[in-house]
Amino acid sequence: MKIFVTGISTDVGKTIASSIIVESLEADYWKPIQAGDLDNSDSHKIKARISNEKTKIFENSYKLNTPASPHLAAEIDGITIDLKEIKEPKTKNHLVIEGAGGIFVPLNEKDTIIDLIQPDYKIIVVSRHYLGSINHTLLTIEAIQYHGFKIDGIIFSGSENKSTESLILNKTGVKCIGRIEEEPYFDQNVIKEYADLFRENLLQLQ
Repeated sequence: MKIFVTGISTDVGKTIASSIIVESLEADYWKPIQAGDLDNSDSHKIKARISNEKTKIFENSYKLNTPASPHLAAEIDGITIDLKEIKEPKTKNHLVIEGAGGIFVPLNEKDTIIDLIQPDYKIIVVSRHYLGSINHTLLTIEAIQYHGFKIDGIIFSGSENKSTESLILNKTGVKCIGRIEEEPYFDQNVIKEYADLFRENLLQLQ
């Protein structure tokens, strides 16, 4: 199973969600494009938060120096991101693929994050509550569906908002994989607890 993790915006908790999914399934992990924080990248964060010994973390296809939209970060580095150079790693294990920002974050003049999604990917959207997040969540789900893909699940991140969550679930019909509370920290123990909670719903995606 290949799971693509995207978010309704940046900083909504994609990497925490990816850590939980990776630990839950003892899956491999791949972030195709890392922009900025190369010494403490999302791959580094995943490695620090998981405790299973099966997971393999694959190299980014592009490592960009500037914490910015990939198209701009690439331009600053004097390169252009080419989708043909983004080759999915081969593995017999489950694979978790983490996007960057939202689905329409540009990679170059014509391609965006959604162009990384392949037909055999299971898509999980991470939503975080803030003013405007209902709109951003519904737009993200509708846009992914418009491009011919199915949304396989949603993870809510941050403080609970029952009204918002039930509205989104009822309106979209998307399955809730689980919710991640506003924890004081996320270490291996906390990630493992969530991994155990999420496992049954994740395995049902197969």
